[in-house]
Amino acid sequence: MSIGKPNSHESAIGHVTGNAIYTDDQRQPVGMLSVYPVLAAHARAKIRSIDVSAAYDVEGLVTVLTAADVPGANNTGVIVHDEILFPTEEVNYWGQAIVWTVGETEEAARLAAEKVGVEYEPLEPILSIKDAIGAGSFHGGGQTVRRGEPETALENSTYRLEGEVEMNGQDHFYLETHASWVIPDGEGNYQVYSSTQHPSETQGVVAELLNLPKNRVVVTCLRMGGGFGGKETQANPFAGIAAIAAHKTGRPVRVKLKRWHDMILSGKRHGFLGQYKLGFSQEGKITALDVDLYSDGGWSMDLSPPVLLRALLHIDNAYYIPHLEVRGQITKTNKTSNTAFRGFGGPQGMVVIEDIIDRIARFLNLPPETIRERNFYHGEGETNTTHYGQEIFDNRTLRTWNEVKVNANFTERKLAVTQFNRSHPDRKRGIAITPVKFGISFNKEQYNQAGALVLIYIDGSIQLNHGGTEMGQGLHTKMLQVAAQALGVKIDRFRMMPTSTDKVPNTSATAASSGSDLNGQAVRNACETLKARLAPLAAKLLGLDTPEELVFEDDWIFCKTYPSARIQFSEVVEHAYAARISLSATGYYRTPNLSWDAKAGKGRPFYYFAYGAAVSEVEVDGFTGTFKLRQVDIVHDVGESLNPLIDRGQIEGGFVQGMGWLTMEELVWDEQGRLRTAAPSTYKIPTISEVPEAFHIHLLERAAQDGVIYGSKAVGEPPLMLALSVREAIREAIAAFGHANHIPLASPATPEAILWAIERVRNQSDDGNGSDNGRGYAVALGAISGSKQKPIDAS
Repeated sequence: MSIGKPNSHESAIGHVTGNAIYTDDQRQPVGMLSVYPVLAAHARAKIRSIDVSAAYDVEGLVTVLTAADVPGANNTGVIVHDEILFPTEEVNYWGQAIVWTVGETEEAARLAAEKVGVEYEPLEPILSIKDAIGAGSFHGGGQTVRRGEPETALENSTYRLEGEVEMNGQDHFYLETHASWVIPDGEGNYQVYSSTQHPSETQGVVAELLNLPKNRVVVTCLRMGGGFGGKETQANPFAGIAAIAAHKTGRPVRVKLKRWHDMILSGKRHGFLGQYKLGFSQEGKITALDVDLYSDGGWSMDLSPPVLLRALLHIDNAYYIPHLEVRGQITKTNKTSNTAFRGFGGPQGMVVIEDIIDRIARFLNLPPETIRERNFYHGEGETNTTHYGQEIFDNRTLRTWNEVKVNANFTERKLAVTQFNRSHPDRKRGIAITPVKFGISFNKEQYNQAGALVLIYIDGSIQLNHGGTEMGQGLHTKMLQVAAQALGVKIDRFRMMPTSTDKVPNTSATAASSGSDLNGQAVRNACETLKARLAPLAAKLLGLDTPEELVFEDDWIFCKTYPSARIQFSEVVEHAYAARISLSATGYYRTPNLSWDAKAGKGRPFYYFAYGAAVSEVEVDGFTGTFKLRQVDIVHDVGESLNPLIDRGQIEGGFVQGMGWLTMEELVWDEQGRLRTAAPSTYKIPTISEVPEAFHIHLLERAAQDGVIYGSKAVGEPPLMLALSVREAIREAIAAFGHANHIPLASPATPEAILWAIERVRNQSDDGNGSDNGRGYAVALGAISGSKQKPIDAS
């Protein structure tokens, strides 16, 4: 039995010894060239002239790439062709690559890049969501999802609140920066090695740039040193640069970005602004919600539309809202083009609703966890159906919630926190519990498919190919387990092959937490095809009438009712070759029963939901604004785990990455649009010191999911949103410094933001009534009782 075992990552030894080969670790072919970018000095400007003549004075320079060198379309946009690779007329963000120098060495290319002169006419940049709204600067039209009659329900609500929530983006900060090699074969074909989550899309972009059919371009992804969504589309331009250079010079070319180049040139998680009007009852049940969501798309569209849609579809998190309208728009700013990031808009939508839940709780002077419980999806029919019309079958919100409350001793610890806070005026603790309900499937229906190719050799050894890419998440490990289980052989028979478009064509991105779901089914399909071919032969060799009772297990094939009648798998393979039976098979899978009507904002966009709940406890220092995460308890629904060790790693990593986004990873642009946090020295990600010693993870038991690979569930993205419990615990600790019925908290909640929040709470306590006065970073608008009154200006 291979499924369910806590096997180590298939490349674990290679990772820790340094023997795992990544794109730029390969042995370089003779004559390989390197490239270097010339970066724009303005966030927005017209390009008056580009002078590359002085660059050719540098020894070792081979050429300078400009728009004139692109054989095909000078564009890498994947949804809309709005992403110019070589800008010729206007600069769209600070640090945009204008031209690229190509040298015998990277140093020669760097020195030549310094000699390139670009003359600009600076223009006024748009650098924030609010500035873009004011200027009417948007990408495309808006999106709307609606249920019920929110206008009428708001008017009739017992209580109404208005407010806004603003959150920053996040740099992917993968260990391996963007890297691509392109090797021409001299016959018009190109082998591309790319650190990409979407080899088929990279293949298509390179082919379009070179004006070639896709069959002339092969893209191979050996493995990635992290991706997190940042290499889903953003790998394409760098592969394209290498390909254009290889086309122009006829020599192999490498791109390997410096860390600061990667942070300047590549997109981030979308920053968001949420503005809402809320109605609720005396019991704290949400009766109506009207929300405008604005995302910071940056200078080009990239994947912003589906990111925004997922935010709209996760504005509810785990809560039933009978009357809801959520509208979304993508603002166009002079920043890098923001892109996919773990959660893909879902976390931003959830931040808004969790902020709303906390406001209700403080307004009514009730515990936030009570308000959360009262608003959960429940029962059947309407109260268990999302605002986009998808009924939630097998709702596991309460199961995970109740289990984590018990596991964490939540009630007892909350009392202990209260006692601690009474005796510590300058240090306060907070504890919070938050749920997650996250939909699994690609927003775009056509991406919900996968392929595989399994090759059995005469000696019984096997090559396994599938369309998913390995970025450290353990997908290859799980696919080996699936294949071993499906074929009934030991896992050491397999060689996992690098993902390549000449083995499995037309692949979907390894994204949306769907890697195991899609590719696992395709791998199993291929293995079952091979078993179906081998079984009749094995039955004949064993002297059986039919193959129906045959079992493939642990390298043996035997009769279930007469197990002593058995034969080795490798022996059957030899006989199959002699009998001219094919020993290779493709596999294919597509997720069934998905639908989405974009115009109506209704459908079944997700095959199922993943659930989880987390309890976090923090201690905040009132003098410095720093916090310490004291303990985390998680119960997460992974279905019937394919590999508990891998899944636990994903839960831990996702939680910590989410905590980083919400508490410390601050992207800062100055007034000129220059990114000031473009290095590890200025951009802080969580380290081991931020991870609590008491970090308890429990996988929900008896949780097999119907219709998925061996009952397992996706695990890549959902755990990131469990980190909302840290943000809410910090808010609880801040509240303990005074008395206030609204605790605005910036995101990320850096020490500076926490100090400002503490100061506001103390000032409100000094006012004597803890009024919701809206001072500080966030805007807090009128809180009123009585549905017939008009909102009061809280300032």
